[in-house]
Amino acid sequence: MTKLAANLTMLFTELPFLERFRAAAQAGFKAVEFLFPYTFEPAQIAGQLRKNELELVLHNLPAGNWDAGERGIACHPDRVGEFRRGVDDALRYAKVLGVKQLNCLAGIRPQSISVEVARETLLANLKFAADKLEADGIALLIEPINCFDIPGFFLNTTKQAVELIMASGSGNLFVQYDVYHMQRMEGELANTIKANLSLIRHVQLADNPGRGEPGTGEINYRFLFRHLDEIGYRGWIGCEYKPKAGTAEGLGWRAAHGL
Repeated sequence: MTKLAANLTMLFTELPFLERFRAAAQAGFKAVEFLFPYTFEPAQIAGQLRKNELELVLHNLPAGNWDAGERGIACHPDRVGEFRRGVDDALRYAKVLGVKQLNCLAGIRPQSISVEVARETLLANLKFAADKLEADGIALLIEPINCFDIPGFFLNTTKQAVELIMASGSGNLFVQYDVYHMQRMEGELANTIKANLSLIRHVQLADNPGRGEPGTGEINYRFLFRHLDEIGYRGWIGCEYKPKAGTAEGLGWRAAHGL
């Protein structure tokens, strides 16, 4: 059965962040996700989750200076210490918020660093984080992102993500499969998801082009939702799209897709 989580970084953005939890619950969502919790105290967010009877299904590890354009530091060899401190910060929040999976953004490869060094750094950081989180029953995810929206991002395809997981030797490292990003990078959505289902722990959605809600672009989400159910995907699907005409106005796509 399809389970949808509202991405509070993308939806209900007309409201202050802590007010988006109530809006998500009122819109019928039972779970939420977002990029980062770190500008708030864990207790503030936990209070909103309890008050609105919501489950938090995902947030990211700290990802460097987001406002300055950084999109993760896991592949940066000169920032390993910062990365490891970020894992500790994320774990502190996760324990309070009850989240059972955290996403690691690989980052944009610095031009001064070779692909080989960036990969070695990323792999070592993933091993460290996966082991650290496993002790508390929290899964680590990695997300391939398209190179059009984020030029230079180090991880771009499902194949690359699977290769990293295999190379890590970790049983606690999985794929966060974003349908929008993978439609742009590789297509073949249904077969790719099915072939890698055992490693896909979380799915996110948006349509293409434009990253709008399902039904605004080329992706056949009615088929894809049915396909995910049929192949046995039981995780959450994060709604990480840019509403075309406001969040509330655009939520009709759920009924239109039988959800």
